[in-house]
Amino acid sequence: MKNKTIAAWLAFLGGPIGLHRFYLFGWDDTLGWLLPIPTALGMYGVSRAQDFGVDDVTSWWLVLPLGFNVAACALNAIVYALMDCQKWNQRFNPDEDALCAAGNTNWLTIGAMVLSLLVGSTALLSSLAYGFQRYFEYQLEEAQKISQ
Repeated sequence: MKNKTIAAWLAFLGGPIGLHRFYLFGWDDTLGWLLPIPTALGMYGVSRAQDFGVDDVTSWWLVLPLGFNVAACALNAIVYALMDCQKWNQRFNPDEDALCAAGNTNWLTIGAMVLSLLVGSTALLSSLAYGFQRYFEYQLEEAQKISQ
């Protein structure tokens, strides 16, 4: 049986590496295997920013996939937490009773949802702000080079 609370916490904590997908859909899930790619690219971008500074154009392009991936996985955790018990069991526990306890919402499920909302929105907005700021600063620097 697939537990809704466990799936929400896995999406929140291990979503960027695909843990929730493996839990819900098994080891054959293609998206579960693809999720670590933008996470690794983003971590490489963070590493480049630490090594070369925030003016490194490659680093600020690589940081964006990490933020978007974290935000998307947090959104998955919120969707799982808000899913109705019957709908959850129908989708992920089709052989069980529609009202079985695996699809119930409890305080741990709500905690995963609240933290996912906080972290996911922060990751998304921070990624957008960082990317746009660096992009426009880069454009200004290039315009200054042209005008001189």
